Amino acid sequence: MIKKLITCLLAFISISSSSFSQKPAFQHPPGRYVKVNGANLWIETVGKGDPLFLISGGPGGAHVGLHSFDSLQDVCTLVYIDNFGRGKSDTAKNVSEYTISRDVEDIEGIRKALGYEKINVLGHSYGSLVAQSYAIKYPNAVKHLIIADGFFSGEMWQENDDNCNHEIKENYPEVWERLMEVRANGAHSSDQKHIDIYGEVPYGFLYAYNPDKFKGPSRDPGYPNKFNMKVYYQMVGDDGDFIIGGDVAKFDCRTQLKDLKMPVLIVAGRYDRVAVPKFEVQYKKYCPQAQFVMFEKSGHNPQVEEPEKEFLIIREFLGK
Repeated sequence: MIKKLITCLLAFISISSSSFSQKPAFQHPPGRYVKVNGANLWIETVGKGDPLFLISGGPGGAHVGLHSFDSLQDVCTLVYIDNFGRGKSDTAKNVSEYTISRDVEDIEGIRKALGYEKINVLGHSYGSLVAQSYAIKYPNAVKHLIIADGFFSGEMWQENDDNCNHEIKENYPEVWERLMEVRANGAHSSDQKHIDIYGEVPYGFLYAYNPDKFKGPSRDPGYPNKFNMKVYYQMVGDDGDFIIGGDVAKFDCRTQLKDLKMPVLIVAGRYDRVAVPKFEVQYKKYCPQAQFVMFEKSGHNPQVEEPEKEFLIIREFLGK
């Protein structure tokens, strides 16, 4: 889901589930805690039919933004998850507990706790790392896999990081100049002054085809811990908006994707500048058996910018 602009991230998590601002105030579906791997994890479920587990981006994002997929509740049971350290779920005593493998094992624990034999899995952005890793480790538990605006390796993440910085340098030179000043004085991505400068670049510039789709008040301004920066910088490294580190740097599923036997759908956006089409299309090489769809009028969130088209495709895909 590369999440460079932390301020923009917080904005997306608030508004992506409320892109149509004329709708009534949003009400979360019923939720509850499940005990998994020693932690209380918050889940919400709505809909009917086979379960579709939705895994949030970030890393560090709560599930709130993924309510933009709510329209699918007529064909499946949507299972929204606040992964460990996010949203209403427990947080770690030590940030070293935040790992991709922990997120994967938590998905498996939730599956067992809810009594599902098989699940459909959708991972958005960072969530795609967890979804792909889960499908590779637990293939017999996955009925369908959806990789939404995802990443197949830390190398790909770094390339997209570099692209983001190029776009900012070329189009927001005054922001870039101040960013270089604080970096010359030793600031890393995780330093607040660095975060504040990045936040001056509008969300829509890097993430959207039509920024107007993301305007409007938050439908859930009071949701706790929507984005945990400690999770983010533990996973990507303390200078992760320039030089990827942590678990994300080590991630690589390229050689394993071709062996997945379940149906796979890969979603990408033509105007995505954080999961760039140049790299997204490489999924065709690493996962040639997958259905690949490029949304021509979307950025990082086709479910917000072209929902009718994407949801039709997902409905047909889940029927396979």
